[in-house]
Amino acid sequence: MAARVLRLVLPSGTAVFKIGTTIQTAGIHSSSVRNLRYGWWAYALGERTTPRFKENSKIISIDGNLASGKGALAQNLAEKLGMLYMPEPDTHYLDKMTAEKAPLPTAFNGNCSLEKFYRDPKAADGNSYRLQAWMYLMRLLQWSDAMEHLLTTGQGVVLERSPYSDMVFVEAMFKQGYIRKQCVDHYNEIKGISICEFLPPHLVIYVDMPAEEVQKKLKASGKDVPLPYLKSIEDAYKKTYLPKISENAELLAYDATQAQDIERIAEDIEDLKFEKGPWVEQDDVTLHYMRMLVEDKMRVADLTLVPNFLPEVTIGAHEYDAGYYAFKSVREKRAERYNFSLSAQGFDPAAFRLLAQRSNH
Repeated sequence: MAARVLRLVLPSGTAVFKIGTTIQTAGIHSSSVRNLRYGWWAYALGERTTPRFKENSKIISIDGNLASGKGALAQNLAEKLGMLYMPEPDTHYLDKMTAEKAPLPTAFNGNCSLEKFYRDPKAADGNSYRLQAWMYLMRLLQWSDAMEHLLTTGQGVVLERSPYSDMVFVEAMFKQGYIRKQCVDHYNEIKGISICEFLPPHLVIYVDMPAEEVQKKLKASGKDVPLPYLKSIEDAYKKTYLPKISENAELLAYDATQAQDIERIAEDIEDLKFEKGPWVEQDDVTLHYMRMLVEDKMRVADLTLVPNFLPEVTIGAHEYDAGYYAFKSVREKRAERYNFSLSAQGFDPAAFRLLAQRSNH
């Protein structure tokens, strides 16, 4: 049985973000610092979610290739609609959630490197898949933060990508030979048992920029990303993700120039009916259960755990012990904010504050 060392994040993720507009917040078991968590008693005493929902109480995911202008569109649209903007997470998303003064070592943040991926995407140590598995967890945790914010305050959220669209990178990596078929199967399994517990975005906005233009922008910023990989991401969006997500969410698409016209996009959103997808089936009872889930980040992380052996994400007991005590030393210096916990949940790399991101077999 594998032992996992996890760090519990005590404050709510939504407390990290500042809200720029006046919104109606929950009146029971909630506060600006979320000292009291929402729970069964809050619901029993009358706390309800739907009365806080307004016209723009939506979650919008801005999608597109690398350097396609997603960030600028997401930020400007959030400001225009009075929503909360959440930038795309990186491998140190948990450090930001827990207000670390400086990022913790890579060993405590997935044991993976984005820089190494671009430098050596076929690295023999399995970095590419560890990175992808860790980033899926980061997106899932951010998604739970976004849903928690929406359900708690009624304010809509605009994000760059989501755990739903994360699969475009898996498809592109596999097509380019960066990861093995077993990694794809592992990813599909952890996503299959976790994403089903959440609700998809109300709206997906796709920024369409040809891969050739994307590569030029990346080179101008000093990043050399292979064109075939960028083309594979574009294909995964257009052939797999967008057709699938349009079944359960509204979909708008713009080229890079059109994506700069915030007024037009806001008008297009206003014209949408939002009459499809699981959101229309929700009521205060189902949203109560959803809110209980998304505020419990440990439970969210546990959804991604499967007891499978995979060389890319598995280490031996000696290395595990060394990492355990190294992390314990870090934890003792931050005892006022962290708890330490052991969990025997399996071998999946996507665990919340996993000691070295991998487990022992």
